[in-house]
Amino acid sequence: MMRSVLAGFGLLALVAGASAADLPRQGAPYRAPGHVSAYNWTGFYLGINGGGGWGRSTWNGMGVTPDPSGAMVGLTAGYNWQGMGNPFVFGVEGDIDWTNVRGSSVCGGTTCETRNSWLGTVRGRVGYAWDRILPYVTGGAAFGNIKTEVAGLAGASDSNIGWTLGTGIEAAVAPNWSAKVEYLYARIGDTTCSAAACGTASNVNMRLNVLRAGVNYRF
Repeated sequence: MMRSVLAGFGLLALVAGASAADLPRQGAPYRAPGHVSAYNWTGFYLGINGGGGWGRSTWNGMGVTPDPSGAMVGLTAGYNWQGMGNPFVFGVEGDIDWTNVRGSSVCGGTTCETRNSWLGTVRGRVGYAWDRILPYVTGGAAFGNIKTEVAGLAGASDSNIGWTLGTGIEAAVAPNWSAKVEYLYARIGDTTCSAAACGTASNVNMRLNVLRAGVNYRF
């Protein structure tokens, strides 16, 4: 009897050992991947921009409203600040663009033309970052010139300070590079063209819509 019991235990031990040998070995303990920090927009940047502008110019003495339009290209500089773990991004940005914005209308048997050859802005920006995507609103001062010309006469020219408001979206496309598209509405004041310079004394203003793209390098 005892021999039969011992033989049974021995058989069970052999079966258990064989079964354990067939089980897969336990792998190394699981380790969660390290935390990857979200993109942070803080820092100084320089860039280039280009696009176009279009709008309306009113000559109150002539009773005409040319619709100037044209291309623009220029330089951008700015600084962003984003708190750690905070999606809000605050910044200041300035730019200066060469423009070829012009438009003319027939007035009193001749042609009245309004031109803008340069445009600059200094603006605040407030954005809400989804990691590398930054939609924003912006607003501040606009600087530019208004040139008026009547065929055969001297015309007039002024450089003015006005205001601008707009919105845009920027995306980080590489470790130090970002690209953006933005829209601005700008009022750059007016100029007075005398009767001697324009045939009829007129106050001439300009309102511009600006749509442009840009690429920035972040330091």
